[in-house]
Amino acid sequence: MSNVIIVAILVFVVILAVKSSAKHFRGEGGCCGGGGGDIRTRDIPEKALEGKKLGEKIVSLSGMHCDHCAASVTKAINSIDGASAKVSLKRNRAVVSYDREVPDEALKRAVEAAGFQVTEIR
Repeated sequence: MSNVIIVAILVFVVILAVKSSAKHFRGEGGCCGGGGGDIRTRDIPEKALEGKKLGEKIVSLSGMHCDHCAASVTKAINSIDGASAKVSLKRNRAVVSYDREVPDEALKRAVEAAGFQVTEIR
């Protein structure tokens, strides 16, 4: 009888773990330092460029799993003078507008310092 109880408890724990993991990978969890999952990428204020937009770069990313990850990447790129980012969690990319020349290496360093990887900049 005690074996049945132990197995039932283990099954219950595994079900909870799988549900939590699925929620995390859909970007609905409160992971990555985000508390209760209350942040959404639409809630992150856009950074206005100081000058006229000269162009934009597409930065392909890996390592983002949730809206908190996207917010971290946005903040990292927006900390660069002359750059403003719109990060898409679903597309794993950032569209970076700039009003002065922003070196690819500066974008890569900022993203990697936030804990994510740059796979391509075009």
